[in-house]
Amino acid sequence: MGILDVLRGGLRTPGGIRHGGRRLAEILAAHERFLRGDDTGARAELGGADLSRADLRKANLAYANFQGAKLEGANLHEAKLASADLSQANLRRADLRKADLTEAHLAGADLTEALLGGAEAFRADLRGAKLRGADLGATNLRCAEVRGADFSGAKMQTTILREANLEGVDFSGVDLSTALLPKGYRQAKAAKG
Repeated sequence: MGILDVLRGGLRTPGGIRHGGRRLAEILAAHERFLRGDDTGARAELGGADLSRADLRKANLAYANFQGAKLEGANLHEAKLASADLSQANLRRADLRKADLTEAHLAGADLTEALLGGAEAFRADLRGAKLRGADLGATNLRCAEVRGADFSGAKMQTTILREANLEGVDFSGVDLSTALLPKGYRQAKAAKG
């Protein structure tokens, strides 16, 4: 970590991160061209990459592959991650506030203590994800697949869970009094005891 990383609060810039012999900045530029339909572009293949503390705020990462990537402490504030594959990724303490996670694949991802306030996760796949202590205030999880997810200790003020399958979800220690829940849902059914 260099002096500029310290001054930025420990965040690493895409120009200073390498994956597969290439700089992350080059991979992201090729991904932007891919998203525009440019033949010179290529989908970002970042499966298993160490992107911990990466500064990716407002980046367009739709359809990117982050399967099993290490994104602990990464800044993904307002990033576009629609249909991205983040399954099995480590997103502990990542900043995903106001991120677009529409139809993103987060099955088995670790989002412990992540910031997801205001995120759009419509129809996202969060099966078996760990969201312990995460801040999901005003997050839209409508129609999301959350079976078996662990939300224990999470902050869920005004979180939208309408039309979500809450089977086997752990809401231990969670105040759902302001959350918008599926019709007929009873919190005692999903709480693990």
